Amino acid sequence: MITLVLVDDAGAPLGALPPFEVPEPWWQQVGAIVGGVRHHHGVDVAVLRLLAADRPEPPGGHLTYLGQVTTPPAVPLEPVSVDLSPHPLRAPWAQPGGPARSLAWAAGELHRLGRPVTATAQHRTWNLSAIWRLDGEHGSAWLKQVPGFFRHEAAVLRWLATTVPGTAPALLAADDTGRILLDHVPGEDRYAADDAERAAIAADHHVLQLRAVDHADALVAAGVPDLRGPALAAWIRRWLAPHDVSVVADLLADLDERLDQVRDCGLPDTLVHGDLHPGNVRGDGRRQAVIDWADSFVGHPAFDILRLTETLAPSAAAPLLDAWAARWRADLPGSDPERAVDLLRPVAPLRLAAVYAMFLAGIEPSEHPYHAADVPACLGRAAAEADRVCLPD
Repeated sequence: MITLVLVDDAGAPLGALPPFEVPEPWWQQVGAIVGGVRHHHGVDVAVLRLLAADRPEPPGGHLTYLGQVTTPPAVPLEPVSVDLSPHPLRAPWAQPGGPARSLAWAAGELHRLGRPVTATAQHRTWNLSAIWRLDGEHGSAWLKQVPGFFRHEAAVLRWLATTVPGTAPALLAADDTGRILLDHVPGEDRYAADDAERAAIAADHHVLQLRAVDHADALVAAGVPDLRGPALAAWIRRWLAPHDVSVVADLLADLDERLDQVRDCGLPDTLVHGDLHPGNVRGDGRRQAVIDWADSFVGHPAFDILRLTETLAPSAAAPLLDAWAARWRADLPGSDPERAVDLLRPVAPLRLAAVYAMFLAGIEPSEHPYHAADVPACLGRAAAEADRVCLPD
């Protein structure tokens, strides 16, 4: 159930539309909200941000969003009392006028490229990104706007286009505010990928990571986060400091020693996608591209294979992990990829807990339900993995 509170172009409150249902339970997916308002009320709306949720975490529930309209709808609006005061952590796209400014930038860039825009559609809006599709006679493009801690995505896409072309969406334009303009990749996101497709994803990704080894310093210089060795331990402790980490106290105490032992396994640091699940791979059976490089960093390659196999049963994950280890051992004789994976099993969810803690530190309170439950959940997984995989003597 959706309640949409409307403001005008100046940000003045107008009231709320009657509540309505949408088919998608995922809070950040707002395309159905925009379509529902257009269908029922004949008005175009830009969804700005989440105001409230009646449950502590997604998906589903009764959600209240803020939306902006140029022309108020004909239907009577319900008076509402909401806090619309500014907040220092509010994203540019979550403010009145923000979507219009970003769309104008994207349309201008596409016009410069000889691809004038004839239609736009809002797909996603939340604390991590705003995503719009822009269509024209010369094809479609995607506008993505991200917060400051994700702005290195443009640098990664430039590097990929130069060094391993075709492995990611083509970057058409970018600015220094977190806006990037991407060419359309045909197909669908591969959430339903089977074991064979995951194996192919892992094999392709190995080629990319092997190429990136010699470029690690250049990627860091371009702004990609440096989470190599001791830097990873310091980064994790920094973001988890405000949270209750008692469940992983021993893991944190031994983290530097564990990462030293990982380094001794002989695998190099490289470009890590950071969220390599099948839903972040898009393809049509002929072409496959890895999307959403916002979580990327320079660090240990095992983090990506652990993410790719995270939801699989051990019997299904084992062949993918064995193949991953065999590739690295063939390229680096004398290395011990299996031991590196075992050592990093508890570190992978620990790092994710720190990622979610970083998100929480960078968003306004109304958006905390997006991620608040993720920190303790990841800490619990890290503790369970640490109990199963003890630090070698």
